[in-house]
Amino acid sequence: MKKYIILFLMLPFLVFSQKMVSKEVMEVKKFQEELNAEYRNVKETPLRGDNFTNFKGHPFFPFDLKYRVTANFTKTKDAKPFDLPTSSGKTKSYKEYGKATFTLDGKPYTLTLYQSLDLMKQKKYKDYLFLPFRDLTNEKETYGGGKYMDLTIPKGNTIVLDFNKSYQPFCAYNAYDYNCPIVPEENKLPVEIRAGVMYEDIYHH
Repeated sequence: MKKYIILFLMLPFLVFSQKMVSKEVMEVKKFQEELNAEYRNVKETPLRGDNFTNFKGHPFFPFDLKYRVTANFTKTKDAKPFDLPTSSGKTKSYKEYGKATFTLDGKPYTLTLYQSLDLMKQKKYKDYLFLPFRDLTNEKETYGGGKYMDLTIPKGNTIVLDFNKSYQPFCAYNAYDYNCPIVPEENKLPVEIRAGVMYEDIYHH
């Protein structure tokens, strides 16, 4: 009888935890489907020629809840606009918006979030934050130039960073038509982030 009582008491927790996980999994699935659809859309894709014709979908790391972290967020005061170098040698104007500090496997890391001065002018993107980062999977399972994440301005002093939604810049697939912001030194993580889009360099041969 005791066993049944314990199981009965645990049941709501099991259902609750499954709901929590499935919501996050569904979010990532939606991100993956939208990214693949973008690359299959002739009007939006960075792919050209055979790369476009042969594209079936991106390879992704398996979803891992470990890489969805709630970070402490500190807004940067009196941030001045600066020019961020891009892959083509030109620059794009950004300003630092804030810093996100989180722990992964018990170790603390901090990443800087930026706001694009061009995108800020558009109503659609006024709450948009840009997070470029590098990690130890670059040049192995992910693009050598690093990965990006899109975020929105948080309401409070925390922000969710879901690395399962990180992606490669367009330059990873077409270096000729795009100039992509280069990841600043401060956003290079000395750890593997095995989440988001994987990369096989078949696009620059």
